[in-house]
Amino acid sequence: MDKPEHGGGTDRSREYQDGRTHGHGLAEDLGAIGSRLFARRRALAFLATAGTTAALAACGGDDGGTANAAGSGTDTGLTSTTSSTSTSSSSSSSSGGTAAETCVADPSETNGPYPADGTNTASGATSNVLTQSGIVRSDIRSSFIGSTTTAVGVPLALELQLVDVSNGCAPITGAAIYIWQCDAYGRYSLYSSGVTTESYLRGVQVTDANGLVSFTTIYPACYSGRWPHIHFEVFTGGLSAASTGRTASLISQLAMPAATNAAVFTGDATYTASIANYNAISLSSDNVFGDNSSAQLAQMTPTLTGSVSAGYSGSALIGIAT
Repeated sequence: MDKPEHGGGTDRSREYQDGRTHGHGLAEDLGAIGSRLFARRRALAFLATAGTTAALAACGGDDGGTANAAGSGTDTGLTSTTSSTSTSSSSSSSSGGTAAETCVADPSETNGPYPADGTNTASGATSNVLTQSGIVRSDIRSSFIGSTTTAVGVPLALELQLVDVSNGCAPITGAAIYIWQCDAYGRYSLYSSGVTTESYLRGVQVTDANGLVSFTTIYPACYSGRWPHIHFEVFTGGLSAASTGRTASLISQLAMPAATNAAVFTGDATYTASIANYNAISLSSDNVFGDNSSAQLAQMTPTLTGSVSAGYSGSALIGIAT
């Protein structure tokens, strides 16, 4: 069920707003991508990301109030290193475009304080990237509204497959999926101090004939009070229905795998602030994932392979009853 989510130590009163007239957003993008929705490549090739220890351009390395959490931590016991580690985690997701053998319905979760989907306000204004031209994109690492700043961090290529749990896990075609996440410092674009004029790490894709969408992003940080995660919203009505989070068919989150969390946070200096935060949280104590079943958590956790130096790639299954 929906549960409240702690924020990333940010100031919601600084939500992005500049008075520009919005474009046609998703409707405008529909014509541009319609002819190639079903020809999308099944996997993304990684490009090595240079300078992952540098601060975000135009942000001066401000951590946006994502200070380390107090407390003795959990049994993760992370300490900072510089090693690169290959990891893999268990998941029931299916890749390659075939129907999943097993699936469960993903639980509905909170969209949190920073969705930029038209469902909340800050300083009296509504933030909604879903109405902006350019939101339909696979590579979400750069800002696309008034800035081209690229978020630094360990590269992550993520493939999601949307399936119908009421129809034998059959792929769902033509649905829009919107994802968003924090950056390597625990900040959310458009909302957090230091990145209110950025719009990176947000994007929409439409499922192809095999129910697949692909995103190129970075690994999310661990901020105080939350297990590392990626938010998503599903609109089974497609792009025309994806103009506000209020019309989403499903709002939920992906739980990042523990082994990869440990490797990234201790192996890349950009994520140094995540170490203490991660030591103080567990899946069972997380206020979003803590009450989910083992089957739900297995499906909500992406299967990832790769290393800190080369980046990670993987997949996850999203189950919904139509």
